[in-house]
Amino acid sequence: MRLIQFTDADGTRLVGVVSEDGRSADALDGVDSVYALARAAIDENAGIAELARALATGAAHDYDAIMADGRLLAPLDHPDPAHLLITGTGLTHLGSADARDKMHADTAGDAPMTDSMKMFRSGLEGGKPAGGAIGMQPEWFYKGDGSIVAAPERPLAMPGFALDGGEEPEVVGLYVIGPDGTPFRVGFALGNEFSDHVTERQNYLLLAHSKLRACAFGPELLLGPLPEDIHGTSRLLRGGEPVWQAEFLSGEANMSHSIANLEHHHFKYDLFRRPGDAHVHFFGTATLSFADGVTAEPGDIFEIGSEAFGRPLRNPLERKSDKGLVRVRSL
Repeated sequence: MRLIQFTDADGTRLVGVVSEDGRSADALDGVDSVYALARAAIDENAGIAELARALATGAAHDYDAIMADGRLLAPLDHPDPAHLLITGTGLTHLGSADARDKMHADTAGDAPMTDSMKMFRSGLEGGKPAGGAIGMQPEWFYKGDGSIVAAPERPLAMPGFALDGGEEPEVVGLYVIGPDGTPFRVGFALGNEFSDHVTERQNYLLLAHSKLRACAFGPELLLGPLPEDIHGTSRLLRGGEPVWQAEFLSGEANMSHSIANLEHHHFKYDLFRRPGDAHVHFFGTATLSFADGVTAEPGDIFEIGSEAFGRPLRNPLERKSDKGLVRVRSL
């Protein structure tokens, strides 16, 4: 089952179950958000798909019209955007260290192994522990809160001081924290983690800065387990034509860490198990247009698609004006 969030023509928020043919969404009764649906499922000790089926009204909304009118929303948000935390892990996919290593490796032939490659190899060796054991912890980063999320079809804005705005096609885990602090996985979605790779390339210690950018995920929320082997396509469109495209792979068959291990190393921190919060966690990628020497330009459209997730995630690139020096006033 796949869900979307959208608004009706009069602005009313709705949650819909996407039809099997992908052409319409069946609105749910009594909930105006996936967050509310998830909280109800937690309170009723019910599966979210089971609850969605019970609340389906049979009122079909045309999916094409929703998209054409700009009424799609991200498939998970929070009534208070400050309580939607967005984070991610890197170097988690087979081959994901190659582009990173090239950005930061010393060109000398006898140069030592980079920290990126060390981190990647530790995941290969211990990222999928057996028998419920705790595996190696991955690279982790913070992106922001709900205020940075761009809805599907809406612009991904790079700040005026940014040196680059490049896509990162990823699978995203979406979570709600229960009243007792238990993390509940709502489902999975496609995501564009969107980073400043030029800033990161200058110095690996600037990675944290490079991640403090907008992001997008959706448009559809996949309920249930994540497929083991995910194949998708990431494209950069300019004037409606692709200037770059590549296949991306995800799912545990293509990862050096298990989903459970990545989830443990995020939610092991008490501050990420605060009741009522929601989380969006990017699981990493091995495919970047930047690694192929391609630079996205304002007006280009990022398109990330995989059959398992329904319709593709599309966002145009936008550059904001530079606000200059930020001055702090003394009280």
